Amino acid sequence: MIRQERLLDTFLELVRIDSPSSEEAAISALLAERLRLLEMDVCVDRARNVLGRWHGTGEPLLLSAHMDTVVPGKQVKPEVIDGVVHSDGTTILGADDKSGVAVILEVLAALREEGLMPTVEVAFSVGEEAGLLGAKAMDTGWFQARQALVLDGGGPLNNLYNAAPASDKMHAVIHGRAAHAGVNPEDGINAIVVASHALVKMRLGRIDYETTANIGRQRGGRAVNIVPDIVELWGEARSHDRSKLDTQIASMRTALEEAVASHPGASLEVKVERSYEAYRLPPTAPIIQRVAVALEAMGEEPPMLQASGGGSDANILNQGGIAAIPISTGMQAVHTTSEFIAVVDMVRCAELVWHTIQTTAHP
Repeated sequence: MIRQERLLDTFLELVRIDSPSSEEAAISALLAERLRLLEMDVCVDRARNVLGRWHGTGEPLLLSAHMDTVVPGKQVKPEVIDGVVHSDGTTILGADDKSGVAVILEVLAALREEGLMPTVEVAFSVGEEAGLLGAKAMDTGWFQARQALVLDGGGPLNNLYNAAPASDKMHAVIHGRAAHAGVNPEDGINAIVVASHALVKMRLGRIDYETTANIGRQRGGRAVNIVPDIVELWGEARSHDRSKLDTQIASMRTALEEAVASHPGASLEVKVERSYEAYRLPPTAPIIQRVAVALEAMGEEPPMLQASGGGSDANILNQGGIAAIPISTGMQAVHTTSEFIAVVDMVRCAELVWHTIQTTAHP
């Protein structure tokens, strides 16, 4: 069965490998070798996603996790204190999502030790934190599985994220007119001022219970003595309801257009693209029912179905016809230098995956 010490050693090894988004070459190579040692058929695609498969018994089940991390994530120095793993406080820990990767490797190793060979597939993706880039580049047709566990969640073990929103990314460029700020400012059109007029009219933050919006980056201006002639804005909107998402993006665009129109001579470019589609699995979905049986076998609380506010590789897998749900590895305070994870929570996640595989392989 699951070996806690081996799982912890694997996790500590992984978090010490630098792998911010777009710099996953080293960890990708290591994971491919680990799967080969487990006698899996391995495919490393052009994006450096690592895919693996055992041709065994039972209905195929896909196990998914991502290998990249956010910044600051280089030279992580993990510390284990009273059974809880932290960084030294100068970096993130990388439990998001190396805890998921470590759990998958431990489950596979435990299955091999027990002489079990279910039909299991693995997807270790790159670029998840940069916009699900690895999952988008992945050939979902490679997988035989039509059901998946995505080990990329937090909270209690019985939290199952059966729904997640769609997301649109927006990039806006406002063009003004440059002029000398001290000699002839009246000849200029201040693009920063135009942008500010748009921003104060936008509804941002929590729009309703299933819709959010944000302008997260802006860039403009050349010097304090030049009226700025260009400003760029980057933002997003998310919603579980596609029509609400379209409405929110349209309102953000309208705010920009009206602000530009109120400053004659200014102009606007706006680009919007769908980052990922929403999904919602019903409580009766076979993958949810299998996890429910596994939780019961472990003596855990029954599933609590949750609607996530963020996207994950599960969005892309569901879009590709694979019913995927994220489950909790126990990670907490992710994307911060206070990130931590309890070793016992990783063990419980591994046990849940173990039991789910057995339920899937022998319904």
